[in-house]
Amino acid sequence: QVQLVESGGGLVQAGGSLRLSCAASRRAFGAYAMGWFRQAPGKEREFVAAISGGGGSTTYADSVKGRFTISRDNAKNTVYLQMNSLKREDTAVYYCATAGFTLPRIRADEYDYWGQGTQVTVSS
Repeated sequence: QVQLVESGGGLVQAGGSLRLSCAASRRAFGAYAMGWFRQAPGKEREFVAAISGGGGSTTYADSVKGRFTISRDNAKNTVYLQMNSLKREDTAVYYCATAGFTLPRIRADEYDYWGQGTQVTVSS
């Protein structure tokens, strides 16, 4: 059984920063890619960032490239999403996800396990 628990969301002013964490209970955590997705009210879930099992390969949505950084600490079974220069359009529930593959992927339907999500609200 794989469990993912996100934390670190909250209310922040535009231009500010937040760091999200996702703690995973999973054997061989470092063997598997992790992804971050988000879903705003009335919109479909969208890809944000993903990282390979070893952490050496990352990929980002164009909308967050240069502002967000995904990283992981395999010793702590945790993946992070550092979000800088936040914009109002970043407001959403953020989810972490994982599956049985090693390299990062961007399609939500390829991920098998999901956390419960953490709310990020950016005010102007």
